[in-house]
Amino acid sequence: MRTGVASKVGSWLVKVAGSSETKMLIYLMLTVAGLGAFMSSTGVVAIFIPVVLSVSARMNTSPSRLMMPLSFAGLISGMMTLVATPPNLVVNSELIREGLQGFSFFSVTPIGLVVLVLGVFYMLAVRFMLKGDESELSRDGRKRSTFRDLIKEYHLTGRARRLAIRPGSPMIGQRLDDLKLRERYCANVIGVERWRRFRRVIVNVNGVSEFRARDVLLIDMSASDVDLRQFCGEQMLEPMVLRGEYFSDQALDVGMAEVTLIPDSELIG
Repeated sequence: MRTGVASKVGSWLVKVAGSSETKMLIYLMLTVAGLGAFMSSTGVVAIFIPVVLSVSARMNTSPSRLMMPLSFAGLISGMMTLVATPPNLVVNSELIREGLQGFSFFSVTPIGLVVLVLGVFYMLAVRFMLKGDESELSRDGRKRSTFRDLIKEYHLTGRARRLAIRPGSPMIGQRLDDLKLRERYCANVIGVERWRRFRRVIVNVNGVSEFRARDVLLIDMSASDVDLRQFCGEQMLEPMVLRGEYFSDQALDVGMAEVTLIPDSELIG
């Protein structure tokens, strides 16, 4: 799970299911059972709990209507493959030790698929019997804001920029604090895309972060097109394509929080 496969599948699940509780239940159980067949079912369920809570808040439905199917799918995943659960391996080892033919990797899969289909239909039938509030509320009684909710509330749509640092840029080797991008261009660097081990990852930045050639800056910038061209020209940056709701899609790496400052906070002023 360190590779982030399950987290990426969780984000995909939110996209394909949309706001439909029925589709979400079906896709959730199929996905969790599929991943749990090859990974730790406990770990998969733990990763999908935040996904279920987020979707429940968006659909204004009780989280228990999806939490129970999530748990069932995790249990059923143990019937999908030989390595899905330790008892399968124990029984297989005992058969071999007694000189009998052991199980193949997918010997139990037909049984698991039948149980999974029955489990999906069962949960679709009894989901409305599950108790719970009709909406996911935060501790102060308000509906919990999602990443997209915060973007809309604070009018951040259209401010996102992806700018690649070209070779020879004066930003290469410079620290973020020294560049003073916020004061000069009203640009806030909230993350950096960087190649690591043959894949592009998002790196968190702070005041002492140094930039490299071919880094892709993730910037929140409210400047006009003229100011943006000036910024790119002076710093030798290349605008990159920004498709769809990029920052919402990268919410696991580029987060957003709504906080209240206490009266004696050092951030005031």
